[in-house]
Amino acid sequence: MTKSELISKIAQKNPNLTLKEVEKIVSVVFAEIVDALSAGHRVEFRGFGAFSVRSRAPRTAKNPKTGHKSRLVNVILCILRRAKNYIICSTLKNNYPGG
Repeated sequence: MTKSELISKIAQKNPNLTLKEVEKIVSVVFAEIVDALSAGHRVEFRGFGAFSVRSRAPRTAKNPKTGHKSRLVNVILCILRRAKNYIICSTLKNNYPGG
C-alpha cells in the first residue's frame, strides 16, 4: 500500500473529512514518527508493533564468490517489531489467497 492509497482509504471511511484534510493528517503522523525515530526514541502502536532505530557497527565483509574483502560503514536500521498478539496477522492469513 502506498501513502496515496492509505489517504484514499481513510478518506473513504471518513466522508466528513476532505481529501486534503486526510492528506495533512497522514503527513503529520508520518513526520512525527520520523522525528521521534531521528531523535532516538521508540514509536509504539499498541496491538500493532513498535518501531525503533538500531545501529550496526562498522565491519569487514568478505564476498564469498570472489574472496574480496571490503569495509562496511556504520549502518543505521529502522526495525519494526510486531506485537505478540497481532490479531490482524491471523485475519490477513485467513483472507490472503494461498495463505
